[in-house]
Amino acid sequence: MRHILLYLALSASLAACDGDNSVRITTTSSSDDQGAGVLKVIDALQCPDNLGVLTRKGLAAAGGANCVYGGPKGADVVLHLVKLDGRSVDDVLRDFEARASADLPHTVARLAPGAGDAPPPPPSIEAGDTTSVQAPGVDIKTRGEDASVRLPGLKIETQGDNASVRIGGINIQSKDGQNVRTETSTVSVDANDNSTRVRTRAPGAATRMTYILADDQPGDAGWRQVGFEARGPSGGPIVIAVVRSKDRRNDGIFDDAKELVTLNVGR
Repeated sequence: MRHILLYLALSASLAACDGDNSVRITTTSSSDDQGAGVLKVIDALQCPDNLGVLTRKGLAAAGGANCVYGGPKGADVVLHLVKLDGRSVDDVLRDFEARASADLPHTVARLAPGAGDAPPPPPSIEAGDTTSVQAPGVDIKTRGEDASVRLPGLKIETQGDNASVRIGGINIQSKDGQNVRTETSTVSVDANDNSTRVRTRAPGAATRMTYILADDQPGDAGWRQVGFEARGPSGGPIVIAVVRSKDRRNDGIFDDAKELVTLNVGR
């Protein structure tokens, strides 16, 4: 377990350091959503004046279909209530992903298949070796056989024989060689040079999806991190919080956007 995690940490380090290298992490689960809470069917959004670092701008739209929030350093969050009206959930999510990606087209191009070579095998780790890498939404530190990896939606900690991994809905714990693994999501992480893209989607009839795109190089409007959190019951409607931030490490914005979604439909 520890060596696998260190391999991932070093692969991600190489991707963040070298524009000719990339790392792609994909894991898929076929489990259902029985362990998750039941998501509510709503006909209008709840839009509190404040939530965490977010402050609502103006009033909610007529009919409670959307509301707009501002955050630190010019960040914004738009909360949508989306009725399917005969469309599939996949079509709706693809549409929102395309809209978010349009703010960072150079990032999408950089992360396209074939845009970078696969990372070479990592060098062996000697006790005392130290590595530190930071990129948009990426924070990686290794020291000897210990590692700390932070990506949007991804957290890895190793210390000696103990390890902890959180990737979206996946939780893996390892202590003294004893592993416990639970999987509740399909997760994809792409990192290339200064760009990162994360998708997580829980299996089951209900919708639970996170999409994050981050880049050190801002788009034309100055955004460095964009994405959305989508959640809703089978058949809809879907509550989607669209997030845009000019600070590449403004993770609190996404956390509070998720709380807005939770307030409306649950976890």
